[in-house]
Amino acid sequence: MKIILSLFLLFISIFAFSESNIYTPPKGNKERAAIMDALRKEVKYYHKIDVVFKVRYLKVKNGWAWAETMPKSKDGKSNYEDINALLHNNKGVWKVKEIACTEIETQGCLDDPNYFKDLKKKFPQMPLEILPK
Repeated sequence: MKIILSLFLLFISIFAFSESNIYTPPKGNKERAAIMDALRKEVKYYHKIDVVFKVRYLKVKNGWAWAETMPKSKDGKSNYEDINALLHNNKGVWKVKEIACTEIETQGCLDDPNYFKDLKKKFPQMPLEILPK
């Protein structure tokens, strides 16, 4: 009985630890692929292009992710504008919640000093720890 209780407590502590910590899924990881596939799907839908991503920044916590990517064509011949996005995992499915506007000196875009504060207001359950400093 003590062994079962010990294993149960160990499982609970591991689960709690993994749920509370920020991490970057490594290359080849299924979760990382699912996040990038969700972003790729969004790009395909709106821009009608197939892309691969060079990931510059990716942080995940509690089912939320912030990604900063440099997309390029599958053949590597074309580079596209960087894509920064907030994604959320709901019931095992990653979805893009917002792609950041990257226009320079434009209110409400990524270089706006209030961008991340406004993003937090829009998505209050998003953990601030996933955002770049």
